[in-house]
Amino acid sequence: NPDFQPTFKIKRWIGFLGFIACFGVMFKLDMIAMLGALAVIAGLYIWLQRQEVQLQSNDVWQSVWENVVNKGLKKIDAKVDEHSNWNPNIILFSGESTHQSYLLELGKTVSGRTGIVTNFKLILDKDNSKPPLRKIEQIVRDDIFTDLGIFARQIKVDNIYSGITNIATTFGFSGVDPNTIMMGWPKGLESSAEYSKMTETLLHLDYNLLYLDFDREAKFGNYHTVDLWWRETDSKNAEMMLNIARFIIASPRWNNTNIRVLFVNNNNVDKDIIHSKIYKLVEDLRVNVEIVIINNAVEQKPFYDLIKQQSSNTDLTLVGIPNYKIEKQAEFVLKTNHLFKTIGSTLLVKAANNFNVLDLDFTKYKNKV
Repeated sequence: NPDFQPTFKIKRWIGFLGFIACFGVMFKLDMIAMLGALAVIAGLYIWLQRQEVQLQSNDVWQSVWENVVNKGLKKIDAKVDEHSNWNPNIILFSGESTHQSYLLELGKTVSGRTGIVTNFKLILDKDNSKPPLRKIEQIVRDDIFTDLGIFARQIKVDNIYSGITNIATTFGFSGVDPNTIMMGWPKGLESSAEYSKMTETLLHLDYNLLYLDFDREAKFGNYHTVDLWWRETDSKNAEMMLNIARFIIASPRWNNTNIRVLFVNNNNVDKDIIHSKIYKLVEDLRVNVEIVIINNAVEQKPFYDLIKQQSSNTDLTLVGIPNYKIEKQAEFVLKTNHLFKTIGSTLLVKAANNFNVLDLDFTKYKNKV
């Protein structure tokens, strides 16, 4: 405890030797008395714990946990492994819509058992007419967050997009740096320069990006079906989708989920070759899925048209965000909005550079058909 500052220190082994000596002497003198003394001490310990013993202004146990967290963060920060498994640390912008609870629910599901989710409520004050919130006012205590195990904050901003950018740039500290941004899919912003600039900054910061388009009618259906859509350009997105699928099936609501990986074969490659390759990739991450190969070499249907045909009744569809130039964002948003009108709830995925590249380029097998 920070309030306990002795003038000298005693080595730990001295205390340990004293414990061994006392134990031996008491055991020799009277074993029953020794057990009784241990029972009394244990009872006193439990009673003091229930009384929430405080030392001046600091709670004893709070200081203990702060010390544990401090040492843990130092160990995590000292060991940086770029190729370790994805441990989600999500910054979530859920807003105050009627379907906020579903976005919070999916955010917690995607984070798994060991991930961290911090939800930010942005209070818009365009004129900066009010002072910023005090530190204690920024902390949100609400049952909806407590029940899900989500940290919650609220911050006043003069612009939503610059506010998101500032939080993404500055929030976090060594050892538990956020690695994922999650929010609802912003409809009607295809021509917004501010939104384009925000997206460009988030990509530059190398965050994983997750956008949920929530179907207000179907919601998440029966929590029974999940589709992962892959194409040759999803070499990084594919691994992130598999990680998300692994976390989804580990959650109570989705534990009986059927997962499909749907790959679009645009190059007339033997289906068995593609199936075998994808099976090995999936097997490495130990996710049980059904693999569906869609031959599209002849008809060359647009990717989104195939999604409409195959996933119209799926409870949750995962689609990778391709690499595109920022000036093409309006076109991408418009096409994606049209897709969302025809399918259920969809999670768009853009993986950061620290994900492994899964080899989904099968063009080298094209001549073997």
